[in-house]
Amino acid sequence: METPLVVGVDGSDASLTATDWAADEAVRLGVPLRIVNASRWEWYEGSVPAWSLNRPSGQVLAENIAATAAERARRRAPGLKVTTDVLVEDAASALVKEGRSAAAVVVGSRGRSELADLLLGSVGLIVAARSHGPVIVVRGDRHALEARHRRVLLGIGEHDVDSPAVRFAFREAAFRQVELDVVHAWRRPAHEPVDHPLLTGSASHYEEQQATVLLDKAVEAAVRACPEVRLRRTTVEGPAHKTLVERSVAADLLVVGARRREGHVGMELGRVAHRALHHAACPVAVVPQGHGASTRGER
Repeated sequence: METPLVVGVDGSDASLTATDWAADEAVRLGVPLRIVNASRWEWYEGSVPAWSLNRPSGQVLAENIAATAAERARRRAPGLKVTTDVLVEDAASALVKEGRSAAAVVVGSRGRSELADLLLGSVGLIVAARSHGPVIVVRGDRHALEARHRRVLLGIGEHDVDSPAVRFAFREAAFRQVELDVVHAWRRPAHEPVDHPLLTGSASHYEEQQATVLLDKAVEAAVRACPEVRLRRTTVEGPAHKTLVERSVAADLLVVGARRREGHVGMELGRVAHRALHHAACPVAVVPQGHGASTRGER
C-alpha cells in the first residue's frame, strides 16, 4: 500500500490553500493524497435514531468540506489519486494518529475561528508538537506557496547530525530539483572571554570554525546519499530563530527538527520551531527526531 500524504481540512481559506500545496507536494513525491476532516460535531447535535433518514447536519457539512477539498485537489492535479475520510474525533488527535502512517501531515496556518488565527491555529501547533512523523504548516506568500524561489531552507542545530530533519530536507530538495540552503546559527557563550589564552585568533573565529565543523558533519551522510543536491552552506552568528525567519523570505520550504524530551509527552518544539511556525514567510516542515526515512517515497 502506498504511503499517502495527509492534509487536514476544515473549510477555511487556509485549509484550502493547504490542500493546493499538498496536491502539488503529492505529485512531486508520487504518492496519493488523503484528505481528512475531523470534528466532534456529534457533541452538539446529539444522537440520531438508527431509523432516521436524515443525517446530522454536522456530518453533512463535514462530508461536503472533504468532498469540496477533494474536487479542488483533482482539478489542480489531474491524475492524482485522492481519497477522503470524515472522522468523528477532535482534529488534533485525529491528525496525530494519521501521521503514524503518512508521508507527512499538512495543515493550514489558521483555523476557522478568530482565536485560532491569533494562535497560529491550535490544531497546527498540537499536531506539530505531538506527531511521530513530519508535519508541514502551510503559510507564506504566493511566491513561496508556488515554489518560485527554488530553494529549500534547512536549519541545523547541535543535535542534527544526520538527523531525520536533514534527510527530509535533502529529499525535498532532490524531488524539487532545487538548491538546499543549510544554515547553522551560532552564538559565542556569554561567559567566554573575548581573548582566550589558548587561541591564536579571536574567540569569535574559533566559534565560527566549530560551527562550520558541526554543519559539515551534520550533512556529510546526506551528501553521500543525495550527491545531486546543490548545497549552500552558511554559518551565521546570531539567534537561530531570527536567522531562519529572515532567510525564509527567499525559500519555498523551511525544515526544522524537533526532539522528544525524556519523561515528557510529545515533542520539544523549542524557540526555533515555534518562531518559524508563527512567523516564517514560507511553509514550515517540523520533523521529529525519531522519524525514519522509510515513510517517504523513493524516486
